[in-house]
Amino acid sequence: MTEPSPAVAAAIEGELRLLDRAVRARAELLAELLHPGFREIDSRGRHWTRETIIASLTADDAPRPGPLTASRMHGVRLCADLVHLTFDTEARGIRSHRSSLWRLTPQGWRLYFHQATPFADDPSAEEWGPGPPPPDGQVSLAFVWLEAGGLKSPLHCSWTC
Repeated sequence: MTEPSPAVAAAIEGELRLLDRAVRARAELLAELLHPGFREIDSRGRHWTRETIIASLTADDAPRPGPLTASRMHGVRLCADLVHLTFDTEARGIRSHRSSLWRLTPQGWRLYFHQATPFADDPSAEEWGPGPPPPDGQVSLAFVWLEAGGLKSPLHCSWTC
């Protein structure tokens, strides 16, 4: 198995820090890892911004989940300033496929977009992992957010490599 590129390694390190309960409980540590334009769709389909997720995770009455296990983490550098990570998590018997986009900023790699989708065991499912790197040129990623409160909100991101 080959070592990940420095960009992928930095994104993986950031993702693992975000899974740490001590980091998740401190607003200043979360702010260091989340991009100002951060958006998330959680495993229940709820939408979060940087401000709302930091407030929720650091609130005095925030639930403090037990240990969270990450597995099958793979990453690919899509272009100079964009890394895509995929991985699975399990906490209290709940399993989720996860996908994250990390953007390089002047302050370092920051989580820009995250989505979690719950799943059950499927022995016929294929092992997933990084695909081939994109060809040189335009990388275009589009997300259509789930319907929430009767509104649909598209998010389109585009980078030139």
